[in-house]
Amino acid sequence: MESQIKQVRRFNRAVSLRIGALSDSFLDLGRPFGEARLIYEIGLDGAEVRDLRRRLGLDSGYVSRLLRALERQGLVSSVPAPRDGRVRLLTLTDAGRAAYVEIDAVGDAFAARILAPLDGRDRARMLDAMSEVERLMRAFAIGIALEPAGSVDAETCLTAYYAEIAERFETGFDPAVGLPTGVEEMTPPKGLFLMARLDGEPIGCGALLIEPGGVGHIQRMWISAEQRGLGLGRRMLTALEDEARDLGLDTVRLETNRTLAEAQALYRSSGYREVAPFNNETYAHHWFEKRRLQEKEKRR
Repeated sequence: MESQIKQVRRFNRAVSLRIGALSDSFLDLGRPFGEARLIYEIGLDGAEVRDLRRRLGLDSGYVSRLLRALERQGLVSSVPAPRDGRVRLLTLTDAGRAAYVEIDAVGDAFAARILAPLDGRDRARMLDAMSEVERLMRAFAIGIALEPAGSVDAETCLTAYYAEIAERFETGFDPAVGLPTGVEEMTPPKGLFLMARLDGEPIGCGALLIEPGGVGHIQRMWISAEQRGLGLGRRMLTALEDEARDLGLDTVRLETNRTLAEAQALYRSSGYREVAPFNNETYAHHWFEKRRLQEKEKRR
């Protein structure tokens, strides 16, 4: 692990050096990297301050300092958003739009300079490597945390989940037909709801319902198709198990439809065993169970 950490740090130093992040004049634009990036992210269509903070993962104090600097330079203006006066909407002034065009052009030129010395084979290798690093870095940036089951983002995830399984299940899917798993069931003390986010956007979810006898029932586990392949499904499953363990539950159960072969493979590889049906879920064909969660905690 120590050698791997050193390699990651070496990579970070190399990238920050090559892209000019250490300079007060990023890519010779006459402004530091933070200012240039904020202008680019505001873009020609404008952006809300809170969305910028969430998308870039920056604290409000740092964003405020950058914005004040850009406003003093006459590059950015701020007005209340039409749909909510409490939200600040940022737009680029004419000077700011000119700066955006320059940043965009200089960025393209810099990318071209990176590729220029490489022959076709090495260029393809670099682009493939960049794509893979970008993909894997998303896994690092994804966070899983408790979320109110009735929130707008929770509804977004659940709506996407319902739409996907309705398309995949042989008989379609109607949430009103299956066992009740509404907001009340996914809210303490009856249960809980976890959400995965990337750059502030909801990309996955899972629910744990608390049942008698020290049993947790996992439901509504879904990962956005665009983020699959990063091991997020296993992370969500482990997070739900951890919540069950923290609640003193000793067993977790779940059921799934026969069309979801990848879900079945995940459960089996995560230590679940197939058992006889323990409920009358309309859309289920396979029932799984994992016991002795508390014993596993003691062995850690």
